Amino acid sequence: MIYQPPTALPPGLLNDEDVQRALKEHDFGAVFRIARERAGISYSKIAAECDIKPDRVGTLARGQGRITSFEKVVQIADALRVPGRAVGLAPRPWEIDAGPAGTSSTENGPQLHRRTILQAATTTGLAAALPALHRPEAPKRITAAYVDRLRARTARLRRLDDILGGGDTYRVYLGEVQYTKGLLNRGSFTDDSRRRLTALLAEQAQQAGWAAFDGGRTRDAEGLYQESLDSARTAQDTDLYGNSLAFLAYSTITDDRRTAVTFAEDSCATINARTPCSVRALLYERLAWACAVNNQPTGAERALAAARKALAESEPGEAQPDWSAWVDDTELDIMTGRCWTELRRPLRAVPVLSTALARYSDDHARDKALYLSWLADAYLTAGEIEQAALTTGRALELSSAVASIRPRQRIAPLLDQLRPYSELSVVRDVLEHSAD
Repeated sequence: MIYQPPTALPPGLLNDEDVQRALKEHDFGAVFRIARERAGISYSKIAAECDIKPDRVGTLARGQGRITSFEKVVQIADALRVPGRAVGLAPRPWEIDAGPAGTSSTENGPQLHRRTILQAATTTGLAAALPALHRPEAPKRITAAYVDRLRARTARLRRLDDILGGGDTYRVYLGEVQYTKGLLNRGSFTDDSRRRLTALLAEQAQQAGWAAFDGGRTRDAEGLYQESLDSARTAQDTDLYGNSLAFLAYSTITDDRRTAVTFAEDSCATINARTPCSVRALLYERLAWACAVNNQPTGAERALAAARKALAESEPGEAQPDWSAWVDDTELDIMTGRCWTELRRPLRAVPVLSTALARYSDDHARDKALYLSWLADAYLTAGEIEQAALTTGRALELSSAVASIRPRQRIAPLLDQLRPYSELSVVRDVLEHSAD
């Protein structure tokens, strides 16, 4: 029998318009107040189940203060049995356990795959959920072979980012950073194993920073990227140092476009004759993006050409770092389309984006939703409203079960641009779906 907390909202109340609005806005004080007034759920029960002080619950219910931490939002959703989608989370484990009536565990394809991994990771712990990721016990003296085993674990953990958003993976990746820092602080090493472990810390800090950025923790992301930069410098790992600069460019681009271009140019300046092809392509495509957002079409086109050349020079079987091996022709086509969309060149953007996305798997739901948002943007620039609406709707569907704020950040302005065309049925359908 599935546990049902005493604070679970009755279905009728959960579907109430006021409750739905409050959940969407993360106004949990209003939800607490309505739960007491209409369902008789006391503040003391809410406090106990949500691990919030009783006086804090009352203060929130009076409209004073907000819940802002991701962890607390998760705790409240579970205590009140609020579906993850209603508050911008991936489906919660108890949603999967219960399941809709008549739905088998083999239905729903990639969405179920993402949910199953998240359920296992959150209910039993990652090591128990995925035995292959069990962290090997540290020897008394840290050897290069042990660091290699940790690096292989980091590579396997990186695969979680393919199917889960940063809101779900941040704590997992941050735990790896903290473990490695602990080893460096208390372990015994050869000079080579210390350097290798410091480089691994740089790699792990980049992954944790990416998850933080994806989950809306901008300050945490920049701090982790800076930590990665420092570790890469200490380890004298030029490739990771360049990638840290590229990450800093990506994270600062919204607030300071010129600084982002400078970071991206500095990252490409680290490229030398020994730089792997995938790393070169990755750094150049991030420079292209920084240039495009800063309205520098010549710089963007030049960087994209350099990225394309780097991929073309890759030899079969050539070893590539796991953290850059995902860069391929499809990814570069998508970045090319994104750049031309930002530069308001829809005739260039639409063909390359639509072709690339046709071969891009729905399993990568967060990324595909994001990329579709740029295709929808390009359609809007071209005046193709119906195609923009259809593409936006598809992005909405894919992003609904991913704990990442970025798809919603991209889709919201597209919906605003579509509203003046609500007389079109396809636009009306998308706008109604976005309000669900």
